[in-house]
Amino acid sequence: MYRYDQLDRQLVAERTEQFRGQVRRRLANQLSEEEFKPLRLMNGLYLQLHAYMLRIAIPYGTLSSRQLRALAHIAQRYDKGYGHFTTRQNLQFNWLRLDDVPEILGELAEVEMHAIQTSGNCIRNVTADPLAGVAADEIEDVRIYAEIVRQWSTLHPEFTYLPRKFKIGISGSPHDRVVLRSHDIGLRLHRNAAGEVGFEVMIGGGQGRTPLLAATIREFLPESDLLSYLEAILRVYNQLGRRDNLYKARLKILLSELGAGALTAKIEQEWKRGGGEDLRLPDADIARIKADFAPPPYQILADDTGELEDRMASDRDFSQWVRSNVSRHKQPGYAIVTISLKPAGGIPGDVSATQMTALAELAERFGFAEIRVTQKQNLILPDVRKFDLQALWLRLAGLDLAAANAGLISDIVACPGLDYCNLASARSIPLAQQLGERFGDLDSQHDIGPITLNISGCVNACAHHHTANIGIQGVDKKGAEVYQITLGGSAEENAAIGSIIGPAFDATQVVHAVETIIEIYCDRRRHGEYFIDTFRRIGLEPFKEQLYAFA
Repeated sequence: MYRYDQLDRQLVAERTEQFRGQVRRRLANQLSEEEFKPLRLMNGLYLQLHAYMLRIAIPYGTLSSRQLRALAHIAQRYDKGYGHFTTRQNLQFNWLRLDDVPEILGELAEVEMHAIQTSGNCIRNVTADPLAGVAADEIEDVRIYAEIVRQWSTLHPEFTYLPRKFKIGISGSPHDRVVLRSHDIGLRLHRNAAGEVGFEVMIGGGQGRTPLLAATIREFLPESDLLSYLEAILRVYNQLGRRDNLYKARLKILLSELGAGALTAKIEQEWKRGGGEDLRLPDADIARIKADFAPPPYQILADDTGELEDRMASDRDFSQWVRSNVSRHKQPGYAIVTISLKPAGGIPGDVSATQMTALAELAERFGFAEIRVTQKQNLILPDVRKFDLQALWLRLAGLDLAAANAGLISDIVACPGLDYCNLASARSIPLAQQLGERFGDLDSQHDIGPITLNISGCVNACAHHHTANIGIQGVDKKGAEVYQITLGGSAEENAAIGSIIGPAFDATQVVHAVETIIEIYCDRRRHGEYFIDTFRRIGLEPFKEQLYAFA
């Protein structure tokens, strides 16, 4: 994984000291909250309902065991003993004291971490496929390009004050695990007919109040032109993006208003005008960063699965976990393990300091000291030898981290909602806990099959409910918390925005509504059909008909 160079270390250290002085002045009332707010947001610090929340950047979702131990220490010393992983591969601490934050940032800097650009109208944490580098279906490890984009975008003077926050996602596989079409810029690495590596460029995606899917504006962009083309997109957006209306400031609105053809023409014109020579990526620079992501020292192992299958046959619980939480690795004899942070009745994405410390040790014992954060608020050990899977599973079970539900209905994505966030309209966490308990039976979950269920506490859609097969959004209706349900969304390469079922449900009705949806699906599905396939075949009406009966 990438290691900070001297410039990285100096930049983070200087920012930490700068913010230490700003906090000192705020505590001495030399800065008002109004004056302090833009300064703290530039450092990822939010003032929420009950305390300060710090959002820590985890570029492209890659953590070392050393970094995870540092996060555990911070959780234990400065927070309430846990942290919350988000859909942008970040970590949030929700119960901080303002006077502790400079110390926290100092401790993060010691392990090559920070909170820069996790808030504000700037380019946010660059996300990537959490299986990058190990996925059997990938073209190339896209963390290389995510790191290039991170270096280019960090404190970029021209793009520090954009019309609105800006999000970039990168994938190197035919199967989209990044939700590319929900980003301001989505980049899909692939090869052209000549075998050259480049990117399909998509722009104008986003969720929130106006959910839209990104449009492809270039089928193939050579890798050497990546930064120059990104700069052209950002310049056009910076010039033309709405600054007079917060709700119309995103690139997706500019795309909608101008049309894909007109906006693409402006971007191409800006790109040609800029020339891009200063930003052209030399092969030597790409090779230098690739070296930071060289494969670890894998053992030469046979890929014989006979022993694993025997162990699965003799232990049903272990077998269920392998079926749902273990994925194919590109290296023979190895596997990718998803660690679910969704135990029955648990809070999605939450992990305790004790669990973090133990996971750091497991990453060293069963891998190469690396952990990945997923957009589904889970963690991944990317390099586990197949003959170690059962031993790892037993250790995870002792930590309450062996839920065998990855990709199933209880693998719920949820934002913190009204329990923490002052923007939320309704609670997400209690609802996620109720649904997790209701659908906790593993046999039932495996029978239902792969399905996504996401819950956002408000229209801002931090849990990406618009692109879930079943999406739930909290709404304030005359002071009461109610929930709107969408069906048919998809976050994969066949991306789709879910369709709204008309009525809103109060908190006591939502679990029954989801039960009804699942019953209709199970009654109407054909052999081998997943939920999204059945929905696309039968449409919304069969679900609306029964749900209206009790709404």
